[in-house]
Amino acid sequence: MDTFFLVILGFLALLAAIDLFVGVSNDASNFLNSAVGCRIAPYKVLVAVAGLGILLGATFSGGMMEIAKKGVFNPGMFSFSDVMAIYFSVMVTDVVLLNFFNSMGLPTSTTVSIVFELLGAAVGVEVNRILERGGSLVEVGAYINNEKALTMISAILVSVVVAFIAGAIVQYILRVIFSFHYEKMYRRIGGIYGGFAVTMIFYFLVMKGASGASFMTPEMMQFLDTNTWPILGVLFIGSTVLMQLGLILFNLNIFKIVILAGTFALAFAFAGNDLVNFVGVPIAALDSYHIFTAAQGADPNTFAMGGLADPIPAPTLLLILSGIIMVLTIRFSKSAQRVIETSVNLSSSTTGEKEQFGASMPGRIIVRSAMSVENVISKLTPSPVKKWIDTRFEPIIPPTGTEPLPFDYVRASINLILTAILISSATSLQLPLSTTYVTFMVGMGSSFADRAWDRETAVYRVSGVLIVIVGWFLTALTAFVAAGAVATVVLWGSKGACIILMLIAVAVIVKENFFASDEKQAATETLQSLDRFGVRKLLNKAVAKNFETSVTIFRDMIRCFLDDNERGLREVSNRAGEFFDNVSEGRARYYQMAQRQGSHSDNDAKFFYYRSYSNMREVCRTLKRTAIQAQEHVANRHRVFKGEIAGSLEQLVQVLEVFEQDIRDFSGGWSDTTELRERSKKVSDLMDQYQELLLSDIHHYDLSLRGCELYMIFLQFARDLLNRYDMVVILQNHLNDMCENEKPFSIPAEGTEPPASGTEGSEPSEQAVKPAGGAAA
Repeated sequence: MDTFFLVILGFLALLAAIDLFVGVSNDASNFLNSAVGCRIAPYKVLVAVAGLGILLGATFSGGMMEIAKKGVFNPGMFSFSDVMAIYFSVMVTDVVLLNFFNSMGLPTSTTVSIVFELLGAAVGVEVNRILERGGSLVEVGAYINNEKALTMISAILVSVVVAFIAGAIVQYILRVIFSFHYEKMYRRIGGIYGGFAVTMIFYFLVMKGASGASFMTPEMMQFLDTNTWPILGVLFIGSTVLMQLGLILFNLNIFKIVILAGTFALAFAFAGNDLVNFVGVPIAALDSYHIFTAAQGADPNTFAMGGLADPIPAPTLLLILSGIIMVLTIRFSKSAQRVIETSVNLSSSTTGEKEQFGASMPGRIIVRSAMSVENVISKLTPSPVKKWIDTRFEPIIPPTGTEPLPFDYVRASINLILTAILISSATSLQLPLSTTYVTFMVGMGSSFADRAWDRETAVYRVSGVLIVIVGWFLTALTAFVAAGAVATVVLWGSKGACIILMLIAVAVIVKENFFASDEKQAATETLQSLDRFGVRKLLNKAVAKNFETSVTIFRDMIRCFLDDNERGLREVSNRAGEFFDNVSEGRARYYQMAQRQGSHSDNDAKFFYYRSYSNMREVCRTLKRTAIQAQEHVANRHRVFKGEIAGSLEQLVQVLEVFEQDIRDFSGGWSDTTELRERSKKVSDLMDQYQELLLSDIHHYDLSLRGCELYMIFLQFARDLLNRYDMVVILQNHLNDMCENEKPFSIPAEGTEPPASGTEGSEPSEQAVKPAGGAAA
């Protein structure tokens, strides 16, 4: 059995290394996003600064390792085999759960998951043991460190609220002081701001976090405690004087120092607080094994693990090794770089970009209430004061053709320093925080104070905050239940169950991290292909795919409708909604492309892209509306179609599936579109026959007015699909011809564009949308 425990230890070490790689790849934007977004220094410099912070922060994380040993459960109440079952269950659950949440696009937190997995696994193991000996479940409370567990859970939840409020208040004060046009005030007090920032970073990172450092001696701790204020005073005065002199004499960029220091501090805090999420459990398992083997001949099923409650210094070598893995990840991981680039792009896009979170009813209520309160405050505030404050928040308008910074220096420095201070404070108290949630909420608070939440985005931002909080509870509940279930399987299945769970965990890791879809990467790379050839490649690929998806959803809709399948129609409606969102997001890329001006031909190509995607989006809009109406028809228990009417819809689907191949053949080619239009006309004629079939004898088919209307809606969608994709293919051919022959911008001739279908949002006339001089905007 001892050999199998070694196998488990090796497996946990492997999971820890992989977790470090995946976790840092996903969380790299937390401590690099602001610095990269304000373009304060080259990426390699930022990575070097963050890497140094991670490496040093890892050595300060020793105190956090106690959470896995005694922070959630009382180890003296568990045997060695039970403790190993807990740690094994936690790591397996963590891998599967986090990958599942990531694949679903749901907000989650490694900190929340690890705490509740420890709690769930401990409860699961002890409940099984109590039931084995016929005890009472009331005993479970004695096995859990209730006070510490509740403190940690409260800290994680409260930190989300505190982070938002602190970010909003601090950013508002500093914006009023500096304004967006901060050059004059910066010359006066830049040194004071820099000195204060550096002093705060040193205090919270070094002096407050020193107790968790694996190399600190009691004498060193005593010195820091005794001389706290003298050290801070000397540091503040010295750094302020040096920075102000550097600013006056050498035009030193104080913000650059502050932002680089903030990047270092946040990376330091991230490693100090989050490292336990990845390696805390394996290190606790290793310490458990050392304690057990020291008691030679002990029975693993009866040997109590009270030794885990004693202070055990975390192995410095392992902490440094973990830090090295994290540094190498942010330096060489393409995934980490893509996450950072995507995060910055989302932050910088203010026009046309799909919001990360959708709107919600609570979000709307909160925004309406906030606007009412704002109106009251505005009326009570004296007009001169209001005008002066408004001048402090007047943003800088970038010159035409230049891309605005996602963050200015003031906001970037606040995001970094405040987040680092909050996380470091929790680390010094040995309280785990969700660095992802804290970073997100500080950023939300600072953007709110900066008046970045206008009426176009406020509902989505507030909904995002609410979703983060809901995600916290969802992660906690899922982690608790899943870890308890896995622990039960481990206890009942013994070695065989452990081996199966190992294989499952490895399969999940390999699938999600080595064979995952590269769609997001491709989308990011596509945005960089801003010339006409890149636009053509993107569009030709999208047209056939979007037509195929439209036909597939319509086919499934008709099948579920004729089968009177309400559940299936609900799923189809959801798919249609997601499809509409995806195509809308693709269309929104035009606005990002238009911000970067290229040659006339490149701008014309972007305009072709816009018109094509506008047509495809209207098809998706009609499809979404049609699916909802079909679902409501069945949900209200109205009659579905039978006989010839049902057969005509099935035949229509088959015809569209054949036409799908025609679209695929023509969409990327150079052929004359006359043949395609002839085939499209034949399908339209067929739909006219279906319509005449219905109208010739409505009573014969026993259809109500609702049924007739829905049948006509089905036909109308098919017409809209054909008409709009006819136009898309014509636009594609003009774009292909322009790229091949370097022809100037050419709008399709009058009469080639299909008539508007009467749906909301129909494409405007060519005269209304044609850009002057070939421009794309």
